[in-house]
Amino acid sequence: MKDLLQLEDLRVFCLVVRKGGFTAAAEAMAVSPAYVSKRIRVLEQCLTCRLLDRTTRRIALTEQGERVHEWAQKILRDVELMNVEIGASKQQPRGMLRISSSFGFGRVHLAPALGALAWHYPELSIRLEVADCLIDLAQEGIDLDIRVGNEIAPQLLARKLADNRRILCAAPAYLARHGTPTQLSALGKHNCLVIKERDHPFGVWRLNGPQGECSIRVQGALAANHGEVVHQWALQGHGIMLRSLWDVHRDLERGDLVQILPDYHLPADVWAVYPVKLANSAKLRVCVEFIQHYFSQGPLA
Repeated sequence: MKDLLQLEDLRVFCLVVRKGGFTAAAEAMAVSPAYVSKRIRVLEQCLTCRLLDRTTRRIALTEQGERVHEWAQKILRDVELMNVEIGASKQQPRGMLRISSSFGFGRVHLAPALGALAWHYPELSIRLEVADCLIDLAQEGIDLDIRVGNEIAPQLLARKLADNRRILCAAPAYLARHGTPTQLSALGKHNCLVIKERDHPFGVWRLNGPQGECSIRVQGALAANHGEVVHQWALQGHGIMLRSLWDVHRDLERGDLVQILPDYHLPADVWAVYPVKLANSAKLRVCVEFIQHYFSQGPLA
């Protein structure tokens, strides 16, 4: 082929065959017969073969013309189906979405949001995978990771879904036995519930305070790699924990936990993290926008 095929030339060719002549095809397209003749000539030059035998009264397909006509019909049909499918996907997302999150946030907040998403878009197939460790989205084939924490690798794309912070808190029973710390340095003398969960550095709490960002190393008799385990230990009065507001706000309201050192916190917003641009995937874009709206209406608002 000397040049790339043009879809318009294939359309003209198929119309000429269907109408049985150049003049009839030109009338159907509201163009001149000369234009139709030119497009057929260009197509023949591109394919380096003769497609039509022309007489003054009729046209006939050559042997190669018959083969090209079959291919042209298939190509044009596939292009039409592609346009229909892509157009429909913008309105009604469908297909598989693999989503990951941490155990705690995934169970408490994300699972209900995805349940609501499934009601709205029944042609979506959603697979949620929870793990308290960061995963390689591309390697694991994950379309979307919903994570808590502001440390996001620069090569990933992200959209903030909700504001959140991690705060220091403990049960009233623990504070009654050991006292309430009034300075950050006092945490070193307390039993702190250490957690290794996703982006938590083990045994080091990095906090924002009146003098800016600071770090303190903590330790305690109990440690775990699961946030809900540490949460239960804190409620039982075993020590002080650093935990997200999304997880403890009801405990604070009931008085089961008490915030300490309120001038210190760790920004840890809720993010949608994905390996491709939202504009490149209708189902991904719809999912992210739905979850963002869902969180804005609920306890994360």
